[in-house]
Amino acid sequence: MKSYTIKTIIILSIFSMFSCYSFSQQNTSDGNFWDRVRYGGNLGANFGNNFTSVLIAPQAIYQVNQFVGVGLGLNYSYSERDLNRFDDFTSTIAGGSVIAISQPIDFLQISADFEYLNVNRNFRETTLNDEYWVPALFLGAGYQQGNFVIGARYDVLFNDRRSVYANGIQPFVRVLF
Repeated sequence: MKSYTIKTIIILSIFSMFSCYSFSQQNTSDGNFWDRVRYGGNLGANFGNNFTSVLIAPQAIYQVNQFVGVGLGLNYSYSERDLNRFDDFTSTIAGGSVIAISQPIDFLQISADFEYLNVNRNFRETTLNDEYWVPALFLGAGYQQGNFVIGARYDVLFNDRRSVYANGIQPFVRVLF
């Protein structure tokens, strides 16, 4: 079994236990479902040697309690690499995500995002073009001030042969209202 499959199973198992614990803490008598839903999302950028990647990911988060939220999101990113060689490329990535966020202390937000993404890469040399689906599991942490969070996240399933990102680490900005 491939190592990324084993990592995925372990991390999703932990995520499932975390989610079950969070839902068991919910008090259903204090308000409407929609009063606990927060909207917002992520913006991200990754820059390297002649490489650019931009991410836009709107999200809706259900605030289970004051410490934990779970939700869904959409993901879209555009990347390009320009080295003036035959392997220049652009890529478009689109998909969906499941997210869990926790705020163990006032200024710290930790998160886990599982994304399933469709990758479409187009190279200058068209025989190299490809399209495929790839899972990504980001674990992140950020500094939170009010509705604003800035931080970094790491794709524990990062595979340099399948990913269009320069590396597994991505900075992010998340705003939830």
